Formats: sequence, structure tokens, C-alpha cells
Amino acid sequence: MDFIIIASKKDPAGMNIIEELKKINTKLKINIIDKELIFSDNIDKKLSINEKESFIVFASKHRAKELSKTLTVHTIGNFHKAEHGGIDNKIPKTNATVFKHFFKNINKINSESKSEYKVSLEATHHGPYLETPSLFIELGSSEEEWNDKSGAKIIAEAISESISSFKSNTKVKSAIAIGGPHYCPNFNKIQLEDEFAINFIASKYSLPLNKDNIKEMISSSYPKPEYIILDWKGLGNAELKIPLLELLKDFNLEIIKV
Repeated sequence: MDFIIIASKKDPAGMNIIEELKKINTKLKINIIDKELIFSDNIDKKLSINEKESFIVFASKHRAKELSKTLTVHTIGNFHKAEHGGIDNKIPKTNATVFKHFFKNINKINSESKSEYKVSLEATHHGPYLETPSLFIELGSSEEEWNDKSGAKIIAEAISESISSFKSNTKVKSAIAIGGPHYCPNFNKIQLEDEFAINFIASKYSLPLNKDNIKEMISSSYPKPEYIILDWKGLGNAELKIPLLELLKDFNLEIIKV
């Protein structure tokens, strides 16, 4: 697999991550673009990236009011209106094995560095739209962290280590996940374990989902998912749970409640 790292000139965190990456590994394929990452639709076509053989890693800032020192990893797409880049109701491709591998590595490196940062998945929630599988790896959650070289170094080491150690033949139980809050505490635990690998996460605030949302997640996942993992308590009341369970019956995937 050909890994390509993309950052934006408009993103101080992304540029700091790239600076640290260049100190660690000079052989990585890095592209710096002018546009903000979440609005860089079809960037893979503009850079002539081979979508069938490549995987894009977006190095980015993370912005949040409620969290401070945070390192996040997530896949991209929109279940409803595309308010932050991408296309309405469209979920770009990803690779569950890569996603899991990156998340485990950033947790390991962050732990070894004994930093003050917390590591978390995020629910699938923004653009850009592209045809090449991808994920975002982010440094946040404020300007102070975006300019923190130690945080940027952790992400840079995680990217370099993840790329150099990735094995495409790793066997996982591919899944999509639904429910819970944006920072996914239950799905964090699952993604760190050896058995299941999550492709996309639709948090509670994305509900209700429709049949096309589920089809999008399934068709954009690799390997093809065999499981749907539900954060059962994180799905809310019966008014949300019952229609969702009825909807999922049509997809012939094993449902696991956590």
C-alpha cells in the first residue's frame, strides 16, 4: 500500500506535524496544499493519486471547546448535510485495518512518551470527499496545542511507525459502529483490542440514520464489514433504538451490543 500524507498551509498543527515528520523519516510521500483539508474535495484526483493502491493520511489540527490536550484519529464523511466539507450524505472510503493500526500506534507512542495528551477516536463527521481511502490524525484542541512541538512529534512518530510497520494481510473482524458520544469511549476500547476493526462511527447525534446511510458505510468499508457494533446505552431511548434495529435487519450483518 502506498501511503501519502497531506497537510494544509493554513493549518499550523498540520505544518508542525510535517516538520517533525521530516526529521524522522525523509522517505515519506508528503503533499502540502493551499486549501483547508476539510474543503479539499477530490484532492486525490488533483494530485493524480492512484485510488486503488493508495491510502491518504490527513495531518490536521483538532478544534474543540470541551477538550484541551487531545490527539484524535477518525474517518471522514457526512451522514446528513455536509456542514464542514464533503458532500451531503456521502461517506468516502477507508480501510479498517489501517484505521485500527494507526489508532493503536498513536496510543502506544503517546503512552511511552508519558505526555499529558489524551488519545481518542472521533465519530465520522466532516469532509473532504475523495475516492481514495483515508483518515485524519489530529493535534488539538486549541492554538496552544497546534503549536506544541511535543504533540506534533507524537503524531509524526505515530504516522511514521504506522506506515513502516503496516501489514496488509492482517486479519480483522471488520465492523461499522453506531451510537454513543462524539469521542466514543466504548469504541476506543474496541479499536484497541485485537479482534474488531471499525471503519466508520455514526454517533448518537447522527441519528436517525436511513437505509442509504448504512449502505454508504458498508460500501465504503474495507474489508467488507461483517458486524455492526452498537453502543447500546449510547443510542438513547426506545424511539431511536427500535427504528434503528428494524432498519439494520435488512443488511445481514451480525449485531453486537456493547
